[in-house]
Amino acid sequence: MTEVTYAYGAGTLLGIAAGAVALLLVLIMRFKIHAFLALTLVSIVVALITKVPFDKVVPTLLGGFGSTLAGVALLVGLGAMIGRLLEVSGGAKVLADTLIGKFGSHRAPLALGIASLLFGFPIFFDAGLVVMLPIIFSVAKQFGGSTLKYALPAAGAFAIMHALVPPHPGPVAAAELLGANIGLLVVVGLVIAIPTWYIGGYLYGLYAGKKFDVKLPSSFLGEVQADPDHQPPSFGMVMTILLLPLVLIFLDTGLNTAIVMGAVSGDNTLVNFLRMLGKTPVALLITVFFALLVFSRNRTFQHLEKICNDALGPICAIILVTGAGGMFGGVLRASGIGDALAGVLSDTGMPIIVAAFVISTALRVAQGSATVALTTTAALVAPMVETATGLNQFDLCFIVIAIAGGATVLSHVNDSGFWLVGRFLEMDEKTTLKTWTVMETLLGSIAFLLALIGSMIL
Repeated sequence: MTEVTYAYGAGTLLGIAAGAVALLLVLIMRFKIHAFLALTLVSIVVALITKVPFDKVVPTLLGGFGSTLAGVALLVGLGAMIGRLLEVSGGAKVLADTLIGKFGSHRAPLALGIASLLFGFPIFFDAGLVVMLPIIFSVAKQFGGSTLKYALPAAGAFAIMHALVPPHPGPVAAAELLGANIGLLVVVGLVIAIPTWYIGGYLYGLYAGKKFDVKLPSSFLGEVQADPDHQPPSFGMVMTILLLPLVLIFLDTGLNTAIVMGAVSGDNTLVNFLRMLGKTPVALLITVFFALLVFSRNRTFQHLEKICNDALGPICAIILVTGAGGMFGGVLRASGIGDALAGVLSDTGMPIIVAAFVISTALRVAQGSATVALTTTAALVAPMVETATGLNQFDLCFIVIAIAGGATVLSHVNDSGFWLVGRFLEMDEKTTLKTWTVMETLLGSIAFLLALIGSMIL
């Protein structure tokens, strides 16, 4: 295997990355340059400074941009259609009213968070958040106050489930690399995820809702044009629409976990077909058509087409900025900063669980992608785990949790999720750093501390 060499050492690359982030924030916050333009400009500057060959600069930019859009654009577009259909039909209000009726108005954020924890078990962070947004906004519209009070507990629930608990791909991949038992990791992940969410997502969400007055986003919902004689769908039908993509997605994530555990064969045709149906874009597409079929009883297809079209307009900027965030992260990865830092940190002599968290955090901060940070750290830590003595299955699970915690903290401008959340909630970059970044850091840090305590006890 050929060793990859980079133009600068770890210290210089770290300085370049820090300078790039600072320049980006100055352009956006001081000079009010649109985030899409600023991210594109700074990405080119970083590529040139880190001596990416001239003929590789544009392919590197397009690679980061395209790979991010490949994972985000379809999900956001289809999810926005589902959300708009639920909103216009009155389904979002039906679900919101039912949740509040069960939990009480003063526990609305708790109700949204618990629902998101349940939905977040099989569904990915971005897809789950987009589908839940109309319910979050309906509750916020009904009871008032800062949208953060309702949005952060839900977003935190999706984030922590996605990071810690199989069958999500990050923890499954890390468990496979380290030899951790998937079934035990599910139990350990849930035991750590719930208190982590309660402190870092729910309680912090209530605090942030009091401290930051974020208004209800206008571009996502707009004005609802409901027919005066239209009957909203039943609670059962709304839940069917929401649960359909979760069930379908679980076909993929659940069967993938079964393949990793050796319970089913990865070459089985039926298994692969069901996994295809469970891929998030396909699952959401099926759900959109199911929702169109349900709502076609009371509306013309022309009206439904207009609803879907209206859902796409406001999210174009969100998709482009998110893609540009992925492009910036891609350039930082191409510069080699993540590899250089990981190489330095892997030889520090720290306890394995601490080293796992530190390396994962460094990779997360350096290049933005939580998935890259998680899987790369697991690969780097695997040789340490193999040579260590006295590690049991609980220890391996706690190391996976520590890696996932590091891959969660400090989401900032090189993370596409930072832009996704900030743009959907219509927050400026400063507010997003003070709220979303802080919550992600709390979630990752608390999860690591609980894993560290668990490794000392068990």
